[in-house]
Amino acid sequence: MFNVMFTRLSANYFFYFSLLGLTSPYLSIFLDGQGFNSRQVGEILAIMMVTKIVAPTLWGILADITAKPLLIMRLGVFLALFSFTLLYWFSTYWPLTFSLALFTLFWTAVLPQLEVHTLSSIRQSSKIYARIRLWGSLGFIVIAVIAGEAIATFGYHAFTSVGVIILTGLFISTLLIKSKQVNRGVVASTEESTAAKSTVVKSKSAVVTPSIINKLFERHFIAFFIAGLLLQISFAPYYGFFALFLRDFDYSGLAIGLFISVGVVAEIVVFIFMGAIFKRFSLTRLLVFSLAITALRWFMMPVVVDSVFWLIVNQIGHAASFAIYHSASMKFISSHFTKTQQSRGQAIYLGGVYGLGGAFGAYVTGILWLDGQGATNAFVMAGSCALLGAIIMLFSKAKQIGKAT
Repeated sequence: MFNVMFTRLSANYFFYFSLLGLTSPYLSIFLDGQGFNSRQVGEILAIMMVTKIVAPTLWGILADITAKPLLIMRLGVFLALFSFTLLYWFSTYWPLTFSLALFTLFWTAVLPQLEVHTLSSIRQSSKIYARIRLWGSLGFIVIAVIAGEAIATFGYHAFTSVGVIILTGLFISTLLIKSKQVNRGVVASTEESTAAKSTVVKSKSAVVTPSIINKLFERHFIAFFIAGLLLQISFAPYYGFFALFLRDFDYSGLAIGLFISVGVVAEIVVFIFMGAIFKRFSLTRLLVFSLAITALRWFMMPVVVDSVFWLIVNQIGHAASFAIYHSASMKFISSHFTKTQQSRGQAIYLGGVYGLGGAFGAYVTGILWLDGQGATNAFVMAGSCALLGAIIMLFSKAKQIGKAT
């Protein structure tokens, strides 16, 4: 029974992150093939990122109200599939932007509910979760390589077909996982217990949700938030235009997929050793190091793009840019906010940093890119943002951000 559950959950992660392996690198190539210039591509990517700011909260509220996360996840996948299918017929700016925005709106319902269901099913086992989550990374790598070659061989329209196939696979896999049934006797005893404990719950309700405002305005959190915002702005040329950048230098679709996969493999390796890394270095040092390496990556990208070897070395730096920074930032939030503030702290950080930073970065990059002629300027902008973030973290109140425990 456990092996069946493990397989079905792993399949969901595989298909979910497979779609990221398609959209993250190749959406810009699809939009370029539709005839949009780089500014329009940047605008579309920015609109999609803005959608991510509000959508997770809305879906989370709906899941809490209905108490049916699996239903919400299946509904999200089905509507995302429907929205993505519209790309077969929409080719002008506003209809296509509308369909992609809808897709993002529904797509954001999937992962939070999948995470909740998975953690509940495996009883919070971090070891089992890591094994299941690994299939997501494998899905990203496999599709990044396959989609690159498919688009190079069959043209940019292959993007839509690959996406529809992946989403169909994901929808089927969501139908195979089952919600956990609660024993009626347990429910009855729980109701009696709830009635007996109601007085205690009421007495604690005043301290369950303390104000989070003071935490948000502490100096080292402001520095941390601004640095994260700058980091996400700096990622815009990479996330939105990297595949186009490599294509303009005559790299094949297979090569593009492999270069992207190098970064993912590097981050997986670092994630495995993050526990040991946390024991040796403070969060401040890890954050500054990640930002500095990221700045170096972006400054060097236009310089090393002609060399396969140095481009691979540059891609290995993604281990610091994403894996180390993401892990350190999650540790920072966990240590900065109390247990009853964690969800709000995560929502504010992720919505603000990834949503606002990603949207602003995509828009600015679209302006600077100039259909490839301004690629160097875009990466210089990215490197400058990451470097500024490193400087801000370096001169923040470092003593308040000690070693992770």
